[in-house]
Amino acid sequence: MRRRNARERVSGAAGPRAARHGAASGAPRHMNPQKGLPLGLKVVTGVVAVVVVAGVAFASFWYIRLQMNITKEPLTAGQNTQSAVNDSTDRLQILVLGSDTRDGKNAQYGNVDDSTGYGHSDVMMLLDISADNKRVSVISFPRDLLVDVPQCTDRKTNTVFPARNGVMINEAMAEAGIGCAVDTVNKLTGLEIDHFMMADFNAVKELSKSVGGVEVCVSDAVFDPDSRLRLAKGTSMVEGEQALSFLRSRHAFGDGSDLGRIKAQQSFLSALTRKLKADGTLGNPQRLLTIADVVTQNLTVDEGLANVPALLTIGGRLKDIDVSKVAFVSAPITAARTDVNRLELLEPHASQLFAALRADLDLTTPGATASPTASASAPETAALPAYNKALQPVSVADGSGLAGRAQELMATLTGAGFTQAMAYAANPVAQTVVYHGDGFADVAADVAALYGIPASQVQLSSAVTGVQLYVGGDFSSGSSYGAASVPPDVVNQTASDTVCQTVNPFLITG
Repeated sequence: MRRRNARERVSGAAGPRAARHGAASGAPRHMNPQKGLPLGLKVVTGVVAVVVVAGVAFASFWYIRLQMNITKEPLTAGQNTQSAVNDSTDRLQILVLGSDTRDGKNAQYGNVDDSTGYGHSDVMMLLDISADNKRVSVISFPRDLLVDVPQCTDRKTNTVFPARNGVMINEAMAEAGIGCAVDTVNKLTGLEIDHFMMADFNAVKELSKSVGGVEVCVSDAVFDPDSRLRLAKGTSMVEGEQALSFLRSRHAFGDGSDLGRIKAQQSFLSALTRKLKADGTLGNPQRLLTIADVVTQNLTVDEGLANVPALLTIGGRLKDIDVSKVAFVSAPITAARTDVNRLELLEPHASQLFAALRADLDLTTPGATASPTASASAPETAALPAYNKALQPVSVADGSGLAGRAQELMATLTGAGFTQAMAYAANPVAQTVVYHGDGFADVAADVAALYGIPASQVQLSSAVTGVQLYVGGDFSSGSSYGAASVPPDVVNQTASDTVCQTVNPFLITG
């Protein structure tokens, strides 16, 4: 009995020792470890392995495919002082361009001679996404707008093109490339653009097809022989060639100018935004990849945006946007004084809009303001003046171009005790200045402080008796200089609005 127990103890001791050598189950060490697994567990393990491998292969396929599609160019044609931006969390400003080049797939819309060099920017829109992803502003610039183009360097040839004044904005990229268009808009608005996207005609056609068409509306049946647009009265679903014709037509809408075309483009983008939102496309990676595939084949972007994650990140940021906070705006313009067939910025409205953009204000909230910088603000306390305010010769010269602006500022003066102040209209100027004659430097300093005008804008003038507040386009609202505010009626429409385009009477059919 004692010997049998001993053999049992020896046999029992072998279990732990065998386990240490990987043979607790009694199986040889070279045997497949899954052989003893239940059948169901084997199947699950196999499926998971296949899914993982397929997922990696799928992601790799799309990444490589999209990356190969992307064409890139430098962001600027000058010295780039723009700091790096986080595409996921920062405020983003993207210049969206439509090229009129007739090369390659676009040859059917003209010939190569129609577009020289890099081509012209047939469409120019500034897309501004707020850091919290709650607001998007889209500002359109008409192609006939006369602007000053800064010195630009063609990065491919290192050719330097001198600065030019009073040229059409769509010519900015014709010589030195897309970066020159970016530099021009930066100069015009005082902003710093983070990225650009330039699409050709084919991108529009393919994008409209990939989303299943975009719904547009016209007031009357229309046929434009130039763009080949033909639509029945009311709403229509357009895609491919018809979508491109709708966006390209320069004569079909409004008075037949580029302004009518801009409103049609904004209406198209509004409808596209609503559709993407309703279909959940922006939150669906597979749909985004499909759209990205067709668009990137016809897209040129800056080097910072020339990667798939960056493009998908920007698309994903817009998935939860309230369409009523997607604002479509046109740069305020008027007929150019030098050429009635060209346009120039309407002041002070344009300066006020650009100031509101720089201050990151919500353009869908008219009258919204931002406080001026501390350096421009009046001091909280000031010494009592060594003069009688009621006796001082103070005037307001209104060069703002806005009706009633002088009276608004006069109310501040008289309320502060300058009861003898007077106001009159003056030639339009861009910047506000406080002028003063000999012996009135202290009065001028107090008037400037009253409005928060910097000391650098207070000047001695032999042509002025007393003090003159010469109001410029940069002081178009409020009584505190430098406080940005949203101009009234600046938004043409939001993405929540369905707008029917008024057809040019000359192109109405049957």
